[in-house]
Amino acid sequence: MNSLRRLLALAAGLVLAATGLATPAHAAVEPLPAPKVVPIQVTGPTTERLNLIIMGDGYQADQQSIFRADVDRNLAVLWATEPYRSYRDYINVFAVELASVDYGVRCDPDGRVRSPDGTIRDTGVREGPIDAKNTALRMIYQNGCADPLSRGTVYGGAPVNCQAAAPYYPAGVNPCETGNQAFNRIMDTYVAPVLGIPRTSQNVQSLAIFNTFTYGGIGGTQATTSGGSPQGPLISMHELGHSLGTLVDEYPYSSRDVIRPCYTGGEPSSFHHTIYTDPQKMVADQVKWWRWVGEESLSGGTIGTHEGGGMYPCGQRRPSEHSMMRWIGFDLDQIGREHMVARITGMRNAGQMSVRSSTAGTVARDTVLWAESGQPKEHNLQYTWKVGGTQVGSNQYLDLQPLGLPAGTVVSLEVRDPVGPAGVDWVRNPSTNNAAADSGFNGPRFVQTRSWTVGSATAPVSPAAADITSSTMTSQPLAADEIAFVETNHFADRVPLVSWALDGRAVANPGNLLTFDLGAAGLTAGNHKLTATVSDPSSPSVTDSVTWNVDNTMPSAPRRLSAPLTTVADTVEHPVYFDGWDMWLTPTDDQAGRYVVGQLRVDHDGWYNYFGFPEQPMPNSPFHFSHSGTVVKALTYGNLGTGGLSRAAFEQTLPDDHPSGGFVPGFGTHVVEHRAIDPSGNIGPADSYKATVLPGSSPACTRTLTGTQGSVTVTSGVTCLTNAQVSGTVTVRTGASLVVKNSRLNGALVSAGAQAVQLFGSTVTMSVQITGTRRDVTIAGSTLSGSVMLANNTQVTANDRFTRLAGAYGPLLVGSKVTGSLSCSGNNAPVKDFGAKNVLTGSRTGDCAKL
Repeated sequence: MNSLRRLLALAAGLVLAATGLATPAHAAVEPLPAPKVVPIQVTGPTTERLNLIIMGDGYQADQQSIFRADVDRNLAVLWATEPYRSYRDYINVFAVELASVDYGVRCDPDGRVRSPDGTIRDTGVREGPIDAKNTALRMIYQNGCADPLSRGTVYGGAPVNCQAAAPYYPAGVNPCETGNQAFNRIMDTYVAPVLGIPRTSQNVQSLAIFNTFTYGGIGGTQATTSGGSPQGPLISMHELGHSLGTLVDEYPYSSRDVIRPCYTGGEPSSFHHTIYTDPQKMVADQVKWWRWVGEESLSGGTIGTHEGGGMYPCGQRRPSEHSMMRWIGFDLDQIGREHMVARITGMRNAGQMSVRSSTAGTVARDTVLWAESGQPKEHNLQYTWKVGGTQVGSNQYLDLQPLGLPAGTVVSLEVRDPVGPAGVDWVRNPSTNNAAADSGFNGPRFVQTRSWTVGSATAPVSPAAADITSSTMTSQPLAADEIAFVETNHFADRVPLVSWALDGRAVANPGNLLTFDLGAAGLTAGNHKLTATVSDPSSPSVTDSVTWNVDNTMPSAPRRLSAPLTTVADTVEHPVYFDGWDMWLTPTDDQAGRYVVGQLRVDHDGWYNYFGFPEQPMPNSPFHFSHSGTVVKALTYGNLGTGGLSRAAFEQTLPDDHPSGGFVPGFGTHVVEHRAIDPSGNIGPADSYKATVLPGSSPACTRTLTGTQGSVTVTSGVTCLTNAQVSGTVTVRTGASLVVKNSRLNGALVSAGAQAVQLFGSTVTMSVQITGTRRDVTIAGSTLSGSVMLANNTQVTANDRFTRLAGAYGPLLVGSKVTGSLSCSGNNAPVKDFGAKNVLTGSRTGDCAKL
């Protein structure tokens, strides 16, 4: 077993320990334990991979299991998101466990007191910003001691009273070193020797996870993110978008609570911002993202020119309504993904796809040439061997002996990642360049060539051997659609033989392929085992093998919804609410012990990561949807109105004539999908439901009637019929109100001049007459068997902005069944169903004729 496989084996053992529970808290340890480098994922030589170094700050010695769990959560979200999901094999990951003197982060605007066992970060007593915390990497919220909205978190200077911490550090370590000095020392002393490359190597990216519940982070080659924030992993990906992908912010602000004037400058240098207002003009001029215009965006909506970006609310435009560079939680759109995958395959600034191969030059006429590169998750690279323009091979090996090539013949190889339109269609730029903003599918980040000249000598006989030098990770099960791979030792005179077995049964491999496409294997549901065996054809008893577990049990994300007003008969669950609702997801997988990612999507408008809710305890807090969202620290979350789930709070109050104004609250019927992605990368099937959000509320009951009733007359106040059975007529007098829930009225309902009449999930077997109501008529999820008259009612708006921009609405008749005649006249505005269609089998007159 070579050194890389030993490192892979170490990673396989250590990654399983990532979810241990925290040990009990105890007094501070003197001295602090030495930093510990833990290989989490090793997919290839560090010189030929991107290397992500995750370091912990503000985790005390007894909190390292919390750090490991935070690493697991961050990586689970990363590997669930493209292009990281498909190009996971191109990235090595190492965690560095660092014990800090103090818990938390300096100048944390929402700092919380450490709980006794160290595990609770979200419900603890707030201690406010403290500038004296002494942590391993000196993380500090910029201006956090003064600004409650501070979010940028950087490597700071030495903490106050730093000399007092000297006993905690080994001899020779300066207790007053800055954060950058500490980072350099730890990288040089502990990390670089494991990597075998210097800290300054351009393919090294660090991510510091700091121990707090507060939102925060920053980009750069030394990116940072909050370990305990519900959105921490989403911050990580956004910051890596800056650091690795050279993407810039698409925010509409520089400071969250400050409205800037519109941008008035020239064309931005950013490849995903423009001053073009017409996407078709962009296509005509063939600039920026013109090749993607009109496509459905991966992050929601249609790719075009969307107002706002580059930290301006207007004047600059961006490709998609959403993207993780605008609002964390969404995926990258095609423009972001196109550039990010180029940065990954090209090892950031190296600009070259890594390909190892036989040594260039003159080779023996009967030798075996070989090449190997990375392995995307769901598609193979193309290996094209040619002689004089004629293709002679398509495997990772080429045996020259049967070709009988004369001396002087040139053999060429093209290794191509088929990301272009003819392949997986992830990169549409055909350029041969490899610049950060111009890396085409014909460029060296995706295409490499090699050539050899055939000589007259013969190849020496290689000694017997069989060694799998690298493979798809075995530290976790393979996904059901994954392509597994192995790399082997190389002979000068023969080709190693590779065989595959699925669940102990041999699978034919006539092409001697080093990859196995599980997606094409017709797997039955459940778990399987895949084995690759390499053997020496000259000594068949000399073998090496590797076995993977295969996970073909799809994850799921069962939901729980808050109690509705009622439900509507539909093909899927369809609750009805006033203003909004809560949703809990429980992402679940059969492979226990690892973090499972949940996602949701509203009205087909881009998948969004489920994390509970900002500033709320994990994992038991629901995601809250509402017509205009909930404002948390000047940002809006869970918005059902125009602009999508997340927005800057000020965007929803901009004047109607502002280029980014005209926000309309999201009353109406919405389709919500949700799914789970497991640690192997399996994407479970999406489940869905509908939810109708109505404007208004129910008045507080002053009298509640349940059970069997005779006739009911409401003369004043608010009478609530809940789970009631009424045999006679229900009458509502002038100025009174009636709320009926889950009840059955076997007589007529007659209301004249009432304040409010509401029916939810109820049945009325005789006629319904509601006239002259002063404030509210709402009927939802109910069955009305007799004739219905809604006349001369006034529906007082519950949301002026909605009424102003979407139009006035009259009585609400929502998701109900009316079998008799329906007459609607004289109301302040037409009766409205808010997208929950009614079943109307009788005649319709007045404005109800259009329902």
